[in-house]
Amino acid sequence: MNYVVWILIVVLLVLHQDNWNWDSDYLVFGFMPIGLFYHACISIAAGVVWFMSTKFCWPDEMEATEEPTT
Repeated sequence: MNYVVWILIVVLLVLHQDNWNWDSDYLVFGFMPIGLFYHACISIAAGVVWFMSTKFCWPDEMEATEEPTT
């Protein structure tokens, strides 16, 4: 799963470069420019990949807690 997360990060980096939406006048839902909508979708996808990275790639040793000594 570690490799899947890294591949998704690289895919997001490549997709973030959206030169094809700069000159478009198309409005999504009648009010949002397509470039803004595209970046909103990329941001949501980045949040999902971040969640996946913390869920599946976080080391188990970091979760181990010690009993407080008093």
